[in-house]
Amino acid sequence: MTISSVVFDVGETLVDETRIFGRWADRLGVPRLAFFGLLGAVLAEGRPLVDAFHLVRPGFRLDAESAAWLAEEPESLRENFDADDLYPDVRPALAELRAMGLALVVAGNQPTAAGPALRAMDLPVDQIHVSDDWGVAKPDPAFFTRVREVCGTRPEEILYVGDRVDNDVLPAREAGMRTVLLRRGILGHLHAERPEAARADAVLDGLAELPAWVAAHR
Repeated sequence: MTISSVVFDVGETLVDETRIFGRWADRLGVPRLAFFGLLGAVLAEGRPLVDAFHLVRPGFRLDAESAAWLAEEPESLRENFDADDLYPDVRPALAELRAMGLALVVAGNQPTAAGPALRAMDLPVDQIHVSDDWGVAKPDPAFFTRVREVCGTRPEEILYVGDRVDNDVLPAREAGMRTVLLRRGILGHLHAERPEAARADAVLDGLAELPAWVAAHR
């Protein structure tokens, strides 16, 4: 079966989140290396990411801290991203895939504010969607129903690319899509070692490898 659409997750697929978590470490008053280590530790234990924040600051409330940060620094990026956070292989890979005649879609778990930030990057994609706008987030099967609807094609013609087994590979496979797991970011490296990673059609080290893989498996 041919691949006609490629759909991309956002965090640690297109966007390198290093600067975001670095700013959070500064905000919380903890050395960046220590905070990155805590992030990896809680994720390796299968705990929610926010647990790392609670370890640094007991009683931490994300919504309240985000609101306070916005009030104090309305012009800064804070917990958001811009074009400087794109992985360097993103634009070349997207350009190659588009030249192959594929429909390209961005669809990931992100707040509404991420939509305009992604559109401002002028990426060579056909559509950009974020979970908060849809009112449903991965791994809910309804998210992948929306992916199929916006692609307008059969699920087996859609390739979903992400960095997580639980949020990307398994639910996309259950929806009938093909999947690629990226070995980058904390979760990408952790999840690539899980037995469930074998459910992905491919495990790649980055997007630079994706066009050649798609060309060989269309």
